[in-house]
Amino acid sequence: MRKEFEEVDQLIKEALTTEEAKFYDHLDEQNMLQMFGGIFDGKNKWLIVIMNVVTFVALGFLIYCIVQFFEAEDTMLLIKWGMGGVICMMLMSMIKIFMWMQMDKNSIIRELKRLELQLSVLASKLSN
Repeated sequence: MRKEFEEVDQLIKEALTTEEAKFYDHLDEQNMLQMFGGIFDGKNKWLIVIMNVVTFVALGFLIYCIVQFFEAEDTMLLIKWGMGGVICMMLMSMIKIFMWMQMDKNSIIRELKRLELQLSVLASKLSN
């Protein structure tokens, strides 16, 4: 199955001009680090940066809550510090889920662009 994809990719590259081929190569599959770096591009870069800062602040507060939890002697303090830790973990989890969704969205957009490029190549071949 993978070999068939490589053959189709090669046929598409042969039909493209050099500029279109470079663009097609730019749309190739990315590894995890490239996908993570990709969420820092675009209009919402500032939001992702703020979310990363909030995640690190929540991690620091989580560590503080854990230390205070183990030093607490009163049951009420144990509950308060435990809930603080749970809230920090939930906040960090929600932010990470949002970032994973952004990475998935970027991947889907990249595949749609590849499909559009393939359709335009096919349409140009049919019109000739």
